[in-house]
Amino acid sequence: MMIGLAGMVMAMASAAPQAGMVHSVRIDHATGAVQSDYNADVQVTYRQVGTVGAGGRPSTLRCMWHAGLVVDRQARHASGSTLVRSFAHDNVVEGSRPGWCSAQQTAIAREVAARTPELQARLVQLAQEDHGVLHTEIDRMQENRQAG
Repeated sequence: MMIGLAGMVMAMASAAPQAGMVHSVRIDHATGAVQSDYNADVQVTYRQVGTVGAGGRPSTLRCMWHAGLVVDRQARHASGSTLVRSFAHDNVVEGSRPGWCSAQQTAIAREVAARTPELQARLVQLAQEDHGVLHTEIDRMQENRQAG
């Protein structure tokens, strides 16, 4: 019994997507280079739908799930200043499985892990979309330095 439980825990751990996906990029700005590191964690949300079938009738239970990214950006400007931002993006990947969500979490974790390349690609895209925000933050930081 203990071996079965340990095996199940290991299966759940190996089925989880890579913890702490990372993307780093150097961004050029008029005031100096900025090294930006984006760290993302996958967050899976479950929603139970359907009903348990009455005696002799099939169940319509399904577990709808979607996985999103919670991203932390840390950007280091050439001046030594650090700019930090956190943001989330839902529904990067999604799916459904028959039955109760509680019984499907291991299978869903495997499915999400298999789709890690999609999650990593979305992280890169989110980092690119953040460049405009980062440029604005740097401009504001420079304005504050000049005014202060």
